[in-house]
Amino acid sequence: MSDVREAGPSSAEVPGAKGAAPPRVVSGFVVRTGRGGLSLRIQGRTVAVTAVLLAVLVVVMGISLTTGDFALSVGEVLRALTGNGSPGADFIVNTLRMPRLVTAVCVGAALAVSGGILQSLTGNSLGSPDVIGFTNGSAVGALVVIIVMHGSMIQIALGALIGGLATAAAVSLLMIGRGLQGFRLVVIGIGVSAMLLAVNSYLITRATFQEAIEAQAWLIGSLNNRGWTQANAIGLAVAVLLPLALVLSRRLSMVEMGDVTATALGVEVARTRTALLVISVALAAFATAVTGPIWFIALAAPQVARRLTGASGPGLLPTALMGAVLLTASDLAVQRLFAPTLLPVGTATGTIGGLYLIWLLVTESRKSRA
Repeated sequence: MSDVREAGPSSAEVPGAKGAAPPRVVSGFVVRTGRGGLSLRIQGRTVAVTAVLLAVLVVVMGISLTTGDFALSVGEVLRALTGNGSPGADFIVNTLRMPRLVTAVCVGAALAVSGGILQSLTGNSLGSPDVIGFTNGSAVGALVVIIVMHGSMIQIALGALIGGLATAAAVSLLMIGRGLQGFRLVVIGIGVSAMLLAVNSYLITRATFQEAIEAQAWLIGSLNNRGWTQANAIGLAVAVLLPLALVLSRRLSMVEMGDVTATALGVEVARTRTALLVISVALAAFATAVTGPIWFIALAAPQVARRLTGASGPGLLPTALMGAVLLTASDLAVQRLFAPTLLPVGTATGTIGGLYLIWLLVTESRKSRA
């Protein structure tokens, strides 16, 4: 048996704690078990935004599956998904469109959650894997496997993971004694990212002509020709890593308050940061291994989701849905607006992301001067 109680404004700060974060007002409803052993704060606005994002995602997925060179009705798509459709509809839905769509949903969610975790850990809206350099690090690892080892999909994913983790370790070593917060991390990350981009260019020059073309196309970030091998790989990664991130999201909210406050609330800050950092890098690495570097999603999705929900802490579930919506909608747009040209989705997200990054840099600069 459980009871639902409305939670009034409360301070998330431990009074008098040195170095504690400013008080944050949180509200919503708290659901508790009968004996109070388990409690969960639910914000009505967050639930509403999550439901709307889920509905939008379903609509975008429906449009993606029913439209194109060969239009299908909703009934034909459903029959094909259940194995009762015609051979033509089955091929179009289950072989061409569905694996690409599943890949887009999972990659968008993975990148968004990765960015949301990093932005919370660093306390900086520019703290995303593509800005800090983790994405380029993953690309280096994947390119080594593609060009040097001629590896399989699993080996590419492992190479991307190793590259991302190595980059995270290098950035962490450069930040020893300075913490993970502030523009210092962003500046160091941009420098590391530039170095890794040079490494990527060098690897391409050492490849054969055909390998160089394939590698360059992969570096743009694309969902073209993605089949069930890629969809299953990123789907498995998200199925394992996303629940772990959601379980640790409450501790992440406490870490946002500051080390002193989080420690006072019983959080092992160092272990929590390390675990969340590994999850963030792994999500970005697997996403990069499947589609190549796709910009903008990890940077913008967490911030857009937080502004829509008005939440005081990181809402990783709406963030994941926002990332999935942004990537699937972008992919749908490039497929339909530029048909029959197979334009990589990375060109669309990169263009929008560049404009968004300029706006964000100007906004942060004004805040720092205030």
